[in-house]
Amino acid sequence: MVTVNTQFKQAEACGVAEYVADRHFEGQLEGRFFRSSCSRGVIDDIELPTFPSGYHLFSASDVPGENSLPVVTDDWPAFAEKEVNYVGQVIYLLVGPDTEVIEDLLSQIKVSYIPSTPAYTISQSQLAQDGAIHGDDNIFDQHELLKGDIDKGFEQAVTIIEDRCSTSYQEHLYLETQGLIGYPKAGKIVIEGSMQCPWDVHRCVANVLGHEDVRVIQCTTGGGFGGKEDFPNVLAGPLAVAVERLQKPISITFNRTEDIAFTTKRHPVEFNYRTGVDKHGKIVAMDLRLNINSGAYFSLSGIVLQRSLTTCTNVYDIPNVRASGTAWATNTVPNGAFRGFGAPQTCFAIETHLSHVAKEIGQDPVAFKQAHFLTTESRTLTGAEIYGELVLDKLVSRANELSGYYEKAAHYAKQGEIGDDKFGKRRGIGLSIFQHGCGFAGDLEDSLLKAKTAIIKDEQGNVEILASNVDMGQGLSLTFCKIVAEALELSLERVHMATPDTDTVPDSGPTSASRSILIVGYLLEKAAKALKANWIEGEAQRFDQVYKKPDYHQWDQETYQGNAYQATSYGVNVVELELDLVTGQSEILGLWAVYDIGHAIDAKVFKGQIDGGLIQAIGYGSCEKLELNDQGGFAQQSMADYIVPTAMDVPSIVSDFVENPYDFGPQGAKGGGELTHNGGAAAYVAAIESATNLKILSIPVTPELVTEMLYASENGGENGD
Repeated sequence: MVTVNTQFKQAEACGVAEYVADRHFEGQLEGRFFRSSCSRGVIDDIELPTFPSGYHLFSASDVPGENSLPVVTDDWPAFAEKEVNYVGQVIYLLVGPDTEVIEDLLSQIKVSYIPSTPAYTISQSQLAQDGAIHGDDNIFDQHELLKGDIDKGFEQAVTIIEDRCSTSYQEHLYLETQGLIGYPKAGKIVIEGSMQCPWDVHRCVANVLGHEDVRVIQCTTGGGFGGKEDFPNVLAGPLAVAVERLQKPISITFNRTEDIAFTTKRHPVEFNYRTGVDKHGKIVAMDLRLNINSGAYFSLSGIVLQRSLTTCTNVYDIPNVRASGTAWATNTVPNGAFRGFGAPQTCFAIETHLSHVAKEIGQDPVAFKQAHFLTTESRTLTGAEIYGELVLDKLVSRANELSGYYEKAAHYAKQGEIGDDKFGKRRGIGLSIFQHGCGFAGDLEDSLLKAKTAIIKDEQGNVEILASNVDMGQGLSLTFCKIVAEALELSLERVHMATPDTDTVPDSGPTSASRSILIVGYLLEKAAKALKANWIEGEAQRFDQVYKKPDYHQWDQETYQGNAYQATSYGVNVVELELDLVTGQSEILGLWAVYDIGHAIDAKVFKGQIDGGLIQAIGYGSCEKLELNDQGGFAQQSMADYIVPTAMDVPSIVSDFVENPYDFGPQGAKGGGELTHNGGAAAYVAAIESATNLKILSIPVTPELVTEMLYASENGGENGD
């Protein structure tokens, strides 16, 4: 049976794991990019230095296939050819043996531009000065969802509350920066590197080279959080061109400044709410508009927009809803995947807005939200029946048992009366409820991805797992092995996970969208059960599985109606803090988290996801400030000025699960890695509002913002100004 795997992550823990920067081949060359210094313009003139022997410059003219990086669409060029659309866009790749010589040569390249008026913000994009960046109107994607009758709903309202909320960029700040190495081998161009989606990189390289003689291998990966989903393509396309031409190994590894400055980020989103409440204190209508800043190219913005819309009412049953969303093109670094894929933005906004609605009509925010919870009798925003049991009330009850939320919230509400701020400090506590749809939205798992997996048994009875999903620090390799070992009733030492290598593993889809356990883990469990039922001693055997959605899961992509996700996980976060009213600094006193992820296959592994995801979310809500400068680049470009929480900023996290097994998940499990990021920012903001009585509308809530708002409040300004 399953036992503890004492070898799990031992190489990483002992410092002997080989990351891509540790890889080295005989005759290896180094590659560095020359990037645009213009945010929007046409390339007018180029001056190139004389390159010494052994140094080679590559551009769009060297691409043998298509000069595009196919993420969802193929609008992002591998090399800028005539025009540039953001500061940092790749124009050249310079390759040679000495990085210092390469940097000197790059400094001698001179490119002049005929600039056009750039658009950095959504409002600037809407103006489309000097013409559109994309299409005729700068709109990458647009959808509208309707539930009930919005006009009749507002006719019943006696109170209408409006809010404008916004979220900003967030940097992934994984421990290991972006890096790939390419080399020719056995007639193929091989790309190894730090990545989440080997088969996506394979498709990109094949597109750029114009042939399928490509092999992609994942190296030990030091974190991703979505940042190594789409962005490795940006390195892989130009790298493959150079490797094929020179037939030599070439490495590209970013330094930290380059990584922060030029890689994809979390999408900033602007929300506009208009919510109607009837005489009984029930929400009868909600009109919501959200606008997403996509950056210069589409990348994964359509998927982020779809998730943002389909989850915009969170865990609440609102009878009449109109939700419209638009993804806008701007002249900034393209924004891409980040843990939660749009859900952390929408969860912050809806949780904060509903708290404001509750306070406006004199109700307790948590009680008000509970009165609007979805039930098994509800229909989702997209018209689907609820599948399985909902345990939202149990989650809130357990969170209160652990944190003492209700008692503390009542106590802190009286601070002005009982003098708890006598030393210039006040305490606050906030609670958020949230969800995350598991797998890609709609029917993409069935119509597009069609995940494939296999398990192989050798003659000695050892089993190998074949899947393209990667372990990037989230513990997937152990969890997959536990799923298979449990199904086969084998010890863990007899089950291994193959290195994700496109020459070996089938395409089980990307490591994203909380799909690895729910979708791929379930396929592996089914394959293992098939092997167990047909086990032949002393004989090699292989069992394959291909994804097929459950019968209840129906979706219409044209109307956006049906089951937006195969399954949904849920959570509650509580944040308690003490706020210094003079400096605006907050000290986290307690963090609590309770989740419904169906069943936790390995509670210790998921505990790591809880701690990391919640702290990342607290950073998103409190201190991770990433701003654009006047040239459209990021003002913060190092760990000295992009501030994230450290171990000194948070206490130990108390967490728990509510068991609620899911029929179509391995051992009853659903996805949970992204869920852990969705609620922390909202709970933090609620705690700040609890301590200050301020009305907060945007994140991050930095100390500077808190002091400005307190000053404005004391001097007659409105909260949130």
